[in-house]
Amino acid sequence: MQALARPLKLTNLVNTLWNKAMIPLLVNDDLEIRLPLKRFLLIEQCPADWRMLDLYLFRDGDVVFYVGQSGLAFTRVWEHLRNGFRGRSPVGRFIWCNWPRSLNYQIELMSSRAHRFAALHYNLNAAEADLIQQWSPCFNEALNHRPTPLPAHYAAPNARLRCSRSLRRLTREAERAVKLEERQRWLTVSES
Repeated sequence: MQALARPLKLTNLVNTLWNKAMIPLLVNDDLEIRLPLKRFLLIEQCPADWRMLDLYLFRDGDVVFYVGQSGLAFTRVWEHLRNGFRGRSPVGRFIWCNWPRSLNYQIELMSSRAHRFAALHYNLNAAEADLIQQWSPCFNEALNHRPTPLPAHYAAPNARLRCSRSLRRLTREAERAVKLEERQRWLTVSES
């Protein structure tokens, strides 16, 4: 794995954690970034290094909720989240219906130009179709012959929202969750 260059504009908390090398961002030869939603919500603008990423996944462990593609995956994930409040994005709505548990869901960003897509000639549409076929996401209807049924312990996207409709307030909740996680990590390390 290689280190990721520091993004351009982050909140003060993320800048502090980044400088201390405490953010578990993964960047590898497959040009992938994986981070929990609570940390994604703290990144205000797309870091320059992420602009080449054109595929994205929403997941919780082995359950993949959605796979998508966009010229700029970072921005498209934000569109899903914002449109979830209005019911225009089923996966965005699903995130808010499962709040605060969804803070720990993973966002994955990757590039169709990664080595794993060489056999597909780095074609974006083919790469998305390949990921959909591999994971059978719950909310992908196109290209998905057998979507994974949403496990019963998740609230469906048509459930009542379990969070504020204020993105600013939700971002503050995410920031508190990250601070608590870092404090617990620090206490665990200092006890060792």
